[in-house]
Amino acid sequence: MGTIVRIWAILNLIGLSHADKSSVNILTPSGSLGAFEEEDILRVLSRNKTDTTKNFTFVELISSLGNYTIDAEKDIWSDGRLEMYQTNPHYENFPEEIDLEARRFLQILPAYDPGAGGVSAECKRHSDIFHEELAKFTLWALKMYDATAKVPSGLLNGNINQFGDFDECVGVEGKDGIRGQYCLAYLQLDVDQSRPDLKYLHRLLHSHYAFRSNMTDPGHRVPRFSTVNWAVCTPASCTAQDVKVSLQHAISKYTTQTGLKITLHVDEEMCQVKKELVLSKATIATSLLFATVFILTLVAAYYDHCEISASELLLSFSLKRNVRKLFSLERPQGDIASLHGIRFLNSVLLVIAHKSMAAFFTPYVNRTYMSEFLGKSWTVIGRAASLYTDPFIMLSGLLTTYSFVGKLNRTGTLDIKNEYLSRLLRLVPTLGALILFCTHIMPYIGSGPQWPLVVTNHANICKKTWWRNFLFIHNYFGFENMCLTHTHHVGIDTQLFAISPVMVLLLYKKPKIGVIVLGAIALISTILRFYVTYTRYLNNYVYFGTSIRQLFDTADFSYTLPSHRLTVYIIGIFAGYLLRNIPKDFKLSATTLYTGWTVCTVMFLAAFLGPSKMGSIDYVYDPIHAATYNAFAPIGWCGLFLWMAITQHTASSNGFLNKLSSWRGFLITTRISYAVYLTQFPIYFFNVGQTRTAEQYEFFRIMINLKEIIWILFTSIILTLLFDSPFQNLKNHLLKKSVLQKDKTKPLKIE
Repeated sequence: MGTIVRIWAILNLIGLSHADKSSVNILTPSGSLGAFEEEDILRVLSRNKTDTTKNFTFVELISSLGNYTIDAEKDIWSDGRLEMYQTNPHYENFPEEIDLEARRFLQILPAYDPGAGGVSAECKRHSDIFHEELAKFTLWALKMYDATAKVPSGLLNGNINQFGDFDECVGVEGKDGIRGQYCLAYLQLDVDQSRPDLKYLHRLLHSHYAFRSNMTDPGHRVPRFSTVNWAVCTPASCTAQDVKVSLQHAISKYTTQTGLKITLHVDEEMCQVKKELVLSKATIATSLLFATVFILTLVAAYYDHCEISASELLLSFSLKRNVRKLFSLERPQGDIASLHGIRFLNSVLLVIAHKSMAAFFTPYVNRTYMSEFLGKSWTVIGRAASLYTDPFIMLSGLLTTYSFVGKLNRTGTLDIKNEYLSRLLRLVPTLGALILFCTHIMPYIGSGPQWPLVVTNHANICKKTWWRNFLFIHNYFGFENMCLTHTHHVGIDTQLFAISPVMVLLLYKKPKIGVIVLGAIALISTILRFYVTYTRYLNNYVYFGTSIRQLFDTADFSYTLPSHRLTVYIIGIFAGYLLRNIPKDFKLSATTLYTGWTVCTVMFLAAFLGPSKMGSIDYVYDPIHAATYNAFAPIGWCGLFLWMAITQHTASSNGFLNKLSSWRGFLITTRISYAVYLTQFPIYFFNVGQTRTAEQYEFFRIMINLKEIIWILFTSIILTLLFDSPFQNLKNHLLKKSVLQKDKTKPLKIE
């Protein structure tokens, strides 16, 4: 078709020499016939009369008439520095043609007016310049126009979050010092509830309300699923309030006297401009700290490898020693083998559940399909994130008690001060390294439409509240204002560990009273979970259509409180006490084994599959159902894992599950499990912040992202080798030295 058009145009032009003064029809770029006077054509032909080497050739004439942009003297449009031109250099030659084309083009796709409404004077002035240059097709103005989101296809399939073009916008440099500013505005769409037609369309637009949210909900931890994200590119002189006013003015023109109501909000932090990289003193200091630790590990490795005499404190950082220790398959004395497989399984499930939540931040061209796909019962695996943390609480109670009782059996005493010190040296260095990285380095290593929301916002919170994390009390201040919200589990576990000596000593010295007291506390904790969930309409399970406010309230009033997690912790204390004191030759009878496996499996399936209907797209919230789940699911879920540990440790059962969970390879995953728990969300949020365009949702491609998995493993290994292992070595050295000094100062006992 293109060849035919060219031939037709050439044949028409050949006849120009015989034409009279009447107009000549040619094919315009729009595909319609336009009229050009012969004078106009002669004017084009007559350019550069004095220099025949620069006259238009016949082919160049066709290109000039067809595109109005090709300049034989200077191909401006191929210049790599286009923004240096403050106005279109071709406008002088083709003012009428460009004006006509601009009017037609902008009638079809009107430009967003950042100067509409009661905006500031400077914003209005720059907006007028923008429109003036856009009408001339000046490139920087076209880029600003192009970077602003447009109404797309697939709205009824959930393609409503439009990010425009982030990099194109922030790269704009125009006339009179105008710079591009990228703003991601939040829009709330409401419809006339008396209109069932609009209600159904609204449901499709919002992907069946997989989450319900308002613009006032905090969006840095859980996505505002019901809020529309819409990008606009404005001059940097326009404030967030200016953008809100101008957008409201534009929207009102199209929604007046309709059944649609749109409210909007523009956060100042969500308006971004291209900034020069200026590192803060804290960032430089943090970078130097990490560099120092890295160099220290290499120096220590050199001393270790060359067997040069050095302090044990230095050798604790030896990369060679710590790599060998990390990948060792030798079991420590008194190891409960099956616990490593149990920890690995729940770690994997937790990674999947956290990824499921992070995936909802990303815009999808088929988001409605995604919601329909996930609105099935089997999605329980990604919705029960809280369930997967309970085994870690239980294992903490079990291992703490197992260790304490062992020491009490050997020495009759418990050095609580050393236990607390050991705990701090185990947790603080790795946690501190992560907080420093996420607060002072991570904000500088990326950018994107949602970067301020999911990265910078977290960093700002940590700058104010980091001290709560190091005191392990951050879980009491609410999810919304918590530094690195996913670390709430560390606070809960540490607080439970702090009171564990009292519980263990009570159980050790007075077993009967201890069982009664601890059992009563566990029962009270269970009742608390049920009561609070029922009375406050909470839900510890992410059901279909849950609200963001309900999720935060559930976290604040139940999930992050140690008093509500005591049940499984005390169950772990009972199990640790039992495993330490059970006779080595003790064997469970066949009847006991059969009954135990049956009961624990039924409890496990009830905890896992019982809430499956909550994932249904048609689920209606039931407070009794939610309260029952929150109260009893943790017990059922942990029961099977405890039974596996007991049967394996007593060698009463050697079935497939016990063999699998006792595989030596899980020793390695146990050593990096703490780092995996800490690093997964920063990696997820890094990718969310970097996302610039809508993706096609495909379950396995999104959920099993090999790049993310590799990065989680890589950063976890690095964090373990640089901080976790060295400080554990230091802990062992210091505590061993402390014990030796105590032994030396003890008076000799004469018998």
